[in-house]
Amino acid sequence: MSFLYKANPVRGAEWGRHFAALAPDIPFSLWPGTGDPRDVRWLATWVPPDDIAATFPNLELVFSVGAGVDQFDFTKIPPQVPLVRMLEPNIAESMVEYVCLAVLALHRDLPLFLAQQRREVWKEFQITTAARRRVGVMGLGQLGQAALQRLKAFGFPLAGWNRSPRAIDGVEVFTGTEGLPAFLARTDILVCLLPLTDETRGILTADLFAQLPDGAMLVNVGRGGHLVQEDLLAALDTAKLAAAMLDVADPEPLPAGHPLWRHEKVIITPHIASMTHPETAVRFVLDTIARHRRGEPLPGLVDRSRGY
Repeated sequence: MSFLYKANPVRGAEWGRHFAALAPDIPFSLWPGTGDPRDVRWLATWVPPDDIAATFPNLELVFSVGAGVDQFDFTKIPPQVPLVRMLEPNIAESMVEYVCLAVLALHRDLPLFLAQQRREVWKEFQITTAARRRVGVMGLGQLGQAALQRLKAFGFPLAGWNRSPRAIDGVEVFTGTEGLPAFLARTDILVCLLPLTDETRGILTADLFAQLPDGAMLVNVGRGGHLVQEDLLAALDTAKLAAAMLDVADPEPLPAGHPLWRHEKVIITPHIASMTHPETAVRFVLDTIARHRRGEPLPGLVDRSRGY
């Protein structure tokens, strides 16, 4: 029985070293090497190999190497094989760091000052206190709740929006389609941390931006597919939105010459908001394998009917 890793080969080599130290009894393969495909019981991947069912007939578990699973075609994974998204703790911690960085950067008008610097302009502006800057997070899963918890320390009025009800101390929570307009109307900095599903694809549109206060700002750390880029550009150019910080795009990377690259109201980072750490990721994988062998519930188990 062997384990196969198919993703970033540099990180995969680190996974292999940790597997050798923590589970020397489990043979580890790094794609494109597989050993005997019939021996592969566990697969960790960003995008699975084609024809996964026929290639690995004895597969027992599939792990996403990231927190999201929107890159998977569920129809190609045998229904009896559980799909597990990565829940290792460093994903949440690094995402929380990035969300705080992005919210504070927009709150303190960093895009404006970066644009001034490029023009060699020294000009100050009156700051807005955190108590007057309302932050709203779309998506109240593990990452969204962790980000809101850390943001409390800065004194922002906080709200969250989710498809299903949540109760979070110190956070005003809005639920479902009926709660979205009121959530948007009270949000000055909008953070998208939604999973990408058929229901959320293209949710960040001109219609949504129109429901935000004038001069609101956007942080997208969900997926590039959440955002209609042309609508964002229009909202920025008409001053409906004041600024945006984007860690994701569609496609990735953005094509050379894309207007978002050079827009003075936009800060772009290359999908680095959160990353798995090989050692803790391997520990999570091995613990999940042990739980599966014992017939216990699996942390991070994907509900394919919901898309996450």
